[in-house]
Amino acid sequence: MICQRCQKAQATVHIDEVKAFHGPGAAGNEVEQHHLCEECAQDAQLPHVPVPQKTMDEVWKLLQKSARNAQKKRGAQDVPTCDCCGLTLEQLRRKGRVGCEGCYSTFSQYLGGLLERMHGSVEHVGRTPGVDAATADRDRAIETAQNELDRAVEAEDFERAAELRDQLQKLAAEVSDQQRAAAPGLQRTPEDDGAAHA
Repeated sequence: MICQRCQKAQATVHIDEVKAFHGPGAAGNEVEQHHLCEECAQDAQLPHVPVPQKTMDEVWKLLQKSARNAQKKRGAQDVPTCDCCGLTLEQLRRKGRVGCEGCYSTFSQYLGGLLERMHGSVEHVGRTPGVDAATADRDRAIETAQNELDRAVEAEDFERAAELRDQLQKLAAEVSDQQRAAAPGLQRTPEDDGAAHA
Protein backbone atom coordinates (compact mmCIF):
# COMPACT_ATOMS: atom_id res chain seq x y z
CA MET A 1 0.00 0.00 0.00
CA ILE A 2 1.32 3.46 -0.94
CA CYS A 3 1.43 6.41 1.45
CA GLN A 4 -1.73 8.54 1.12
CA ARG A 5 0.21 11.76 1.74
CA CYS A 6 3.35 11.58 -0.46
CA GLN A 7 2.08 8.89 -2.86
CA LYS A 8 5.67 7.55 -3.17
CA ALA A 9 6.83 5.42 -0.26
CA GLN A 10 5.36 2.23 1.14
CA ALA A 11 2.82 2.89 3.93
CA THR A 12 4.04 1.36 7.19
CA VAL A 13 1.98 3.39 9.68
CA HIS A 14 -1.75 2.72 9.76
CA ILE A 15 -4.01 4.99 11.78
CA ASP A 16 -7.69 4.55 12.65
CA GLU A 17 -9.09 7.97 13.52
CA VAL A 18 -12.42 7.79 15.36
CA LYS A 19 -14.61 10.64 14.09
CA ALA A 20 -17.82 9.69 15.91
CA PHE A 21 -18.37 7.02 18.57
CA HIS A 22 -21.83 6.09 19.84
CA GLY A 23 -20.90 2.86 21.67
CA PRO A 24 -19.46 -0.53 20.77
CA GLY A 25 -21.12 -1.87 17.64
CA ALA A 26 -23.55 1.05 17.43
CA ALA A 27 -24.75 2.35 14.09
CA GLY A 28 -23.31 5.74 13.27
CA ASN A 29 -19.78 5.09 14.53
CA GLU A 30 -17.36 6.75 12.11
CA VAL A 31 -13.74 5.66 11.69
CA GLU A 32 -11.39 7.18 9.15
CA GLN A 33 -8.30 5.21 8.14
CA HIS A 34 -4.98 6.81 7.22
CA HIS A 35 -2.03 4.95 5.69
CA LEU A 36 1.29 6.82 5.85
CA CYS A 37 4.96 6.12 5.28
CA GLU A 38 7.24 6.51 8.28
CA GLU A 39 8.56 9.92 7.13
CA CYS A 40 5.08 11.41 6.59
CA ALA A 41 3.91 10.01 9.93
CA GLN A 42 6.80 11.78 11.69
CA ASP A 43 6.00 15.04 9.84
CA ALA A 44 2.35 14.75 10.91
CA GLN A 45 3.44 14.92 14.57
CA LEU A 46 0.90 12.32 15.64
CA PRO A 47 0.31 11.92 19.35
CA HIS A 48 2.53 9.14 20.58
CA VAL A 49 2.26 7.22 23.79
CA PRO A 50 5.27 5.01 24.45
CA VAL A 51 4.32 1.40 25.05
CA PRO A 52 6.44 -0.26 27.73
CA GLN A 53 8.10 -3.39 26.41
CA LYS A 54 7.56 -6.55 28.42
CA THR A 55 9.99 -9.43 28.49
CA MET A 56 8.79 -12.89 27.51
CA ASP A 57 8.99 -13.94 31.16
CA GLU A 58 6.69 -11.08 32.18
CA VAL A 59 4.23 -11.90 29.40
CA TRP A 60 4.28 -15.60 30.39
CA LYS A 61 3.63 -14.74 34.06
CA LEU A 62 0.73 -12.47 33.06
CA LEU A 63 -0.79 -15.25 30.96
CA GLN A 64 -0.41 -17.74 33.80
CA LYS A 65 -1.98 -15.35 36.28
CA SER A 66 -4.84 -14.66 33.90
CA ALA A 67 -5.41 -18.39 33.39
CA ARG A 68 -5.43 -19.03 37.16
CA ASN A 69 -7.90 -16.18 37.72
CA ALA A 70 -10.18 -17.52 34.97
CA GLN A 71 -10.11 -20.97 36.57
CA LYS A 72 -11.03 -19.55 39.95
CA LYS A 73 -13.97 -17.68 38.44
CA ARG A 74 -15.24 -20.89 36.83
CA GLY A 75 -15.03 -22.65 40.19
CA ALA A 76 -12.39 -25.10 39.04
CA GLN A 77 -10.58 -25.33 42.38
CA ASP A 78 -11.15 -29.10 42.57
CA VAL A 79 -9.26 -29.65 39.27
CA PRO A 80 -5.58 -30.51 39.89
CA THR A 81 -3.50 -27.49 38.88
CA CYS A 82 0.26 -26.94 39.07
CA ASP A 83 1.06 -24.17 41.55
CA CYS A 84 4.18 -23.18 39.60
CA CYS A 85 2.88 -22.78 36.03
CA GLY A 86 -0.92 -23.05 36.32
CA LEU A 87 -1.21 -26.09 34.02
CA THR A 88 -4.39 -28.11 34.65
CA LEU A 89 -4.78 -31.86 34.37
CA GLU A 90 -7.04 -31.39 31.34
CA GLN A 91 -4.40 -29.25 29.60
CA LEU A 92 -1.75 -31.88 30.40
CA ARG A 93 -3.91 -34.61 28.87
CA ARG A 94 -4.60 -32.50 25.78
CA LYS A 95 -1.01 -31.33 25.21
CA GLY A 96 0.75 -34.43 26.48
CA ARG A 97 3.49 -32.19 27.86
CA VAL A 98 4.20 -30.80 31.32
CA GLY A 99 4.65 -27.06 31.80
CA CYS A 100 7.44 -27.07 34.37
CA GLU A 101 9.29 -29.27 36.86
CA GLY A 102 6.55 -28.68 39.46
CA CYS A 103 4.08 -30.51 37.22
CA TYR A 104 5.88 -33.80 37.91
CA SER A 105 4.98 -33.68 41.60
CA THR A 106 1.52 -32.13 41.07
CA PHE A 107 0.45 -34.73 38.51
CA SER A 108 2.59 -37.67 39.70
CA GLN A 109 -0.38 -39.98 40.20
CA TYR A 110 -1.54 -39.36 36.61
CA LEU A 111 1.82 -39.30 34.81
CA GLY A 112 2.67 -43.00 35.13
CA GLY A 113 -0.17 -44.19 32.92
CA LEU A 114 0.18 -41.25 30.55
CA LEU A 115 3.92 -41.83 30.05
CA GLU A 116 3.41 -45.54 29.57
CA ARG A 117 0.76 -44.95 26.89
CA MET A 118 2.88 -42.35 25.11
CA HIS A 119 6.34 -43.92 25.34
CA GLY A 120 5.71 -47.55 26.20
CA SER A 121 7.59 -47.17 29.48
CA VAL A 122 7.67 -45.06 32.62
CA GLU A 123 11.49 -45.00 32.63
CA HIS A 124 13.69 -42.99 30.30
CA VAL A 125 16.03 -45.29 28.43
CA GLY A 126 17.45 -42.79 25.98
CA ARG A 127 21.08 -41.97 25.47
CA THR A 128 23.22 -40.28 28.06
CA PRO A 129 25.70 -37.70 26.74
CA GLY A 130 29.25 -39.00 26.77
CA VAL A 131 28.22 -42.64 27.32
CA ASP A 132 28.35 -45.15 24.48
CA ALA A 133 25.52 -47.61 23.87
CA ALA A 134 27.44 -50.64 25.19
CA THR A 135 28.20 -48.91 28.50
CA ALA A 136 24.59 -47.75 28.85
CA ASP A 137 23.32 -51.30 28.15
CA ARG A 138 25.74 -52.75 30.71
CA ASP A 139 24.70 -50.17 33.33
CA ARG A 140 21.02 -51.04 32.74
CA ALA A 141 21.87 -54.76 32.99
CA ILE A 142 23.63 -54.15 36.33
CA GLU A 143 20.65 -52.19 37.67
CA THR A 144 18.17 -54.83 36.48
CA ALA A 145 20.24 -57.69 37.93
CA GLN A 146 20.59 -55.85 41.27
CA ASN A 147 16.81 -55.31 41.44
CA GLU A 148 16.17 -58.96 40.58
CA LEU A 149 18.72 -60.04 43.20
CA ASP A 150 16.95 -57.96 45.85
CA ARG A 151 13.60 -59.53 44.91
CA ALA A 152 15.10 -63.07 44.89
CA VAL A 153 16.60 -62.60 48.36
CA GLU A 154 13.31 -61.19 49.64
CA ALA A 155 11.46 -64.20 48.18
CA GLU A 156 14.14 -66.50 49.65
CA ASP A 157 14.94 -67.90 46.18
CA PHE A 158 18.60 -68.40 47.03
CA GLU A 159 19.52 -70.41 43.90
CA ARG A 160 18.33 -67.55 41.68
CA ALA A 161 20.03 -65.05 44.02
CA ALA A 162 23.35 -66.93 43.63
CA GLU A 163 23.02 -66.84 39.82
CA LEU A 164 22.31 -63.12 39.91
CA ARG A 165 25.23 -62.50 42.31
CA ASP A 166 27.56 -64.27 39.87
CA GLN A 167 26.12 -62.26 36.97
CA LEU A 168 26.68 -59.01 38.92
CA GLN A 169 30.28 -60.00 39.73
CA LYS A 170 30.93 -60.68 36.05
CA LEU A 171 29.45 -57.30 35.05
CA ALA A 172 31.47 -55.56 37.79
CA ALA A 173 34.66 -57.22 36.47
CA GLU A 174 33.83 -55.88 32.97
CA VAL A 175 33.49 -52.38 34.43
CA SER A 176 36.84 -52.73 36.22
CA ASP A 177 38.52 -53.98 33.02
CA GLN A 178 37.13 -51.07 31.04
CA GLN A 179 38.25 -48.56 33.68
CA ARG A 180 41.76 -50.05 33.71
CA ALA A 181 41.91 -49.88 29.92
CA ALA A 182 40.90 -46.22 30.09
CA ALA A 183 43.52 -45.48 32.80
CA PRO A 184 46.91 -46.94 31.77
CA GLY A 185 49.17 -48.05 34.57
CA LEU A 186 46.51 -49.89 36.57
CA GLN A 187 47.05 -53.64 36.57
CA ARG A 188 44.62 -56.40 37.39
CA THR A 189 45.47 -58.09 40.70
CA PRO A 190 44.66 -61.60 41.88
CA GLU A 191 42.22 -60.01 44.36
CA ASP A 192 40.24 -58.67 41.40
CA ASP A 193 39.88 -62.24 40.12
CA GLY A 194 38.67 -63.45 43.50
CA ALA A 195 41.83 -65.45 44.22
CA ALA A 196 43.39 -65.21 47.64
CA HIS A 197 47.07 -64.50 47.74
CA ALA A 198 49.51 -65.25 50.46
